[in-house]
Amino acid sequence: MNKLFSGAAVAAVSVAFVSEAAATEWNASVWGKRRAFTEHVEKLAELVSEKTNGDFTINVSYGGLSKPRENLDGIEIGAFEMAQFCAGYHRDKNRAITVLELPFLGVNTLEEEVAVSHAVYDHPAVKEEMAQWNARIIMTSPMPQYNLVGTGEPRDELAEFEGMRVRATGGLGQAFEAVGGVPTSVPATEAFNAMESGVVDTVAFAQHAHLSFGTINEADWWTANLNPGTVNCPVVVNIDAYESLPAEHREALDSSIDEAIDHYLANYGGLLEQWDGVLTEKGVQKVEIDEAVLQEFRTKAADPIREQWIADMSAQGLPAQDLYDLVQTTLKQQRGGN
Repeated sequence: MNKLFSGAAVAAVSVAFVSEAAATEWNASVWGKRRAFTEHVEKLAELVSEKTNGDFTINVSYGGLSKPRENLDGIEIGAFEMAQFCAGYHRDKNRAITVLELPFLGVNTLEEEVAVSHAVYDHPAVKEEMAQWNARIIMTSPMPQYNLVGTGEPRDELAEFEGMRVRATGGLGQAFEAVGGVPTSVPATEAFNAMESGVVDTVAFAQHAHLSFGTINEADWWTANLNPGTVNCPVVVNIDAYESLPAEHREALDSSIDEAIDHYLANYGGLLEQWDGVLTEKGVQKVEIDEAVLQEFRTKAADPIREQWIADMSAQGLPAQDLYDLVQTTLKQQRGGN
């Protein structure tokens, strides 16, 4: 009996050990606080845990693992397995996806933003560039067109952008610079302090970020229809960590991406429906820019910046024209065009 008991005990311990060894725990590095911008990461973590009965967990860390500008570096060295970053934070490291940050691309909805982003992410040039950082893009963080909040009198004429100190990254920063603005690319977490201290006059964000980072609380006005573009912020995983996942855990992750994006879109849609109420509550003036001013802005910013980007990226060996054309083709497909 003792021998039988000992054998059973050893078997039980062995089974427990195997079960424990099969568990997977990942860390995901994001920043700020939980908000619309991170809801798909949170949903992804929830779904993979449900589908694996808790054997695959993703711990979402808000600033505890890395600074926003260093998330891609952390992925490269395997400091964590998943991260969110924005292309404008380090344009030299992710040149190919900066096509998605060109001003006035013509993207009108969050659904279109998802479609064009994922089409670009699937391009071989993007995959190759990301692989240099041991990174695989799994999904985007779709955001609506950025708009400005500012203090003092509204800036609703292009001449009033001359000398305007604006928090804007990537292609948006270039767009404002083209009409005389002075862009600065402080991280989102520092935007409120920059605005409060007068380092910047205005901040370009999507609606959720104006709320989450408090810039709406400093604002006297908000541009409702400037819509110069948006930033592109992928969620990436460490390639080594992804490829070492057990098959069932990889399937749980892959099959949850579309569900996570759908959750994000529904959540963000609710926020947009409430936005006018937020402006009223906080006493922020809603400013509509005249169409003639918008057209002048497009003329000075859109075509020259796009052509310069294509020339610069092509000179660096990237298929820049192909990437830009892919965005436009995807938009047409989304809208049922030929």
